[in-house]
Formats: sequence, C-alpha cells, structure tokens
Amino acid sequence: MTALPPEVRELLLSRIKDVPDYPKPGVMFKDITPLLADPAAFAALTDTLAGLAARYGATKIVGLEARGFILAAPVAVQAGIGFVPVRKAGKLPGATLAQAYELEYGTAEIEVHAEDLRAGDRVMVIDDVLATGGTARASLSLIRRAGAEVAGVAVLMELSFLPGRERLAEALAGAPLDALIIV
Repeated sequence: MTALPPEVRELLLSRIKDVPDYPKPGVMFKDITPLLADPAAFAALTDTLAGLAARYGATKIVGLEARGFILAAPVAVQAGIGFVPVRKAGKLPGATLAQAYELEYGTAEIEVHAEDLRAGDRVMVIDDVLATGGTARASLSLIRRAGAEVAGVAVLMELSFLPGRERLAEALAGAPLDALIIV
C-alpha cells in the first residue's frame, strides 16, 4: 500500500459513496463518481498515481475497462506517457491480443491492440478497485504476451475481504501492487 498523506486519504475517502444493495442485495457498492466530480479530489488522485508512474519508471499506462479508463488517461497525460485501453472482447477494431479469465460464475475475455504495447515498454496498470484480481491478472498476461514489461499495478481501492492481492501475487512476478485505500 502506498502511504498517502492523511489529508489526501481523508479527501479521497470522503468522496467515495457507499451504495447498499447494489448491484444486488448484500453488496456494498463503492461509488467513485462523487470523487471524480470533485476537482480537488480527482486532482489529488491523479497526482498520486502519476507519482507512482514515475516511481515505477512506467513508459505506458494501461487502463482497465471501464472505470480504469477514467483514472488512467489523466495520469498518462500528466506523466507525459502513452495510454493504452484494455477492453472487453469485441470492442477494439483491428488486430488484438485476447486473454480469457475466470469470473465467479463463468469466464470473460479482455483485449488490447496488438501494436500498442511492445518490447521495451514498462507498463503500469491502473484500475479503480482490486476485488478478486481476475481482470488485473489477465491484463498482466496480455502485457507480457505483447513483449512489454509489467512496471506495476495501482488501484484506488483494494477490497481486503476478497482474495485479489493473493490471486495477483504470482502474476506480478515481483512488480509492485499499490492500493491507495484498503477497505
């Protein structure tokens, strides 16, 4: 976990809204849209993630569909490096690399444009939440299959009651995993 200054941590936490029973009964959804709507909170988040990109030595930023796009794109701009979206299968035109992964009940697949990542790239993955780690793990496989190196993974929130960190550990192969907030 990255040590956030207490005032930044409190600002971010104060802008994340709990929504009970969404998308189904018993689930406490963490809504980050109030954080995104607050320019001071969104800037603090972007600054923190851009600092991690510099620390990781990242040359590209991958954002995971869909909220990861919102967080990753401004970080890439601020860091002066490229942004590469990792999308659900069938959403990107042209040649792609695809990676299947397991969900709680079934499988899913993500894709990246084959030419957007190459040997010599150091790629930082950004997403909003680390839950079970499936999508992040699949993205790490895509990055390596493209010939690039994983510089690290950063998430706004890690759900500590789910096994995401443990499931991601082997796939990280020593690359850092930073969660700004652990709930």
